[in-house]
Amino acid sequence: MRHHHDDEDHEHDRGLSYDLPVLARRRMIRLLAGTSLVPLVGCSGSEDDTASSSSSASGSSSSASSGSSSAECATIPNETAGPYPGDGSNGVNVLKESGVVRSDITKSFGDSAGGTAEGVPLTVTLTVVDAASGCGTPKKGAAVYLWHCDRDGNYSLYSEGVTEENYLRGVQETDDKGRVTFTSIFPACYPGRWPHIHFEVYGSLDDATAATSITNTSQLALPEDVCDTVYATDGYSQSAQNLGRLSLETDNIFSDGHDQQLATMTGSVEKGYTATLTVPV
Repeated sequence: MRHHHDDEDHEHDRGLSYDLPVLARRRMIRLLAGTSLVPLVGCSGSEDDTASSSSSASGSSSSASSGSSSAECATIPNETAGPYPGDGSNGVNVLKESGVVRSDITKSFGDSAGGTAEGVPLTVTLTVVDAASGCGTPKKGAAVYLWHCDRDGNYSLYSEGVTEENYLRGVQETDDKGRVTFTSIFPACYPGRWPHIHFEVYGSLDDATAATSITNTSQLALPEDVCDTVYATDGYSQSAQNLGRLSLETDNIFSDGHDQQLATMTGSVEKGYTATLTVPV
């Protein structure tokens, strides 16, 4: 059994006092969902997500449902952006820099150090849909800002040694199907947090690059079996040790429910992985 582990030297979120209001609201939603007054049900993943539902311990594929199919669906849970968002709310603002609108986020851009994040390749595809329409209508023309830590558990712009880098951060506008795709690397598991990816949803690309009017802030969780496989490869040994002390059930973000945030995974270490998630807003 995995146990929760906290390390104050590696605190990458704002703590319990910051998260309590968010968690309280989510628990209230779940309480009301059990009554006839507010019938909230998690929405199903996209057709592509369903087609890739098989899993294997070898890491060839793994999947997690984002909820049962329904004419109604719940908005993606709002989560803390953590202390390293890079959106201007905590110091540096990468969203206003030329070059942030991009699909490949493995390299730094602009006047930064020009480094490249190394690790097992990961493609992240998010499908933004309208929750009010029962997840049936894609949100064309919205925008997603996505960021996560590198293979060593460091966040560009903030962590020691990578403050001059801005890799693993980028913005994309949703297409006709409400989709955005980012080319990245599999993030580390650092002490005290389950492996995850941060993202913010904006109403438009103009809003995102102006760093204003965030619609939703949430986090994507990575499935345990794929994490186990990736963390057995070179460069991820510390992540393997950290993961052994954690579980989704004890993570301070995902412990109160992660069905809507657990990504569907396909691929392999050799060919790279793809993580997909439907994001109702």
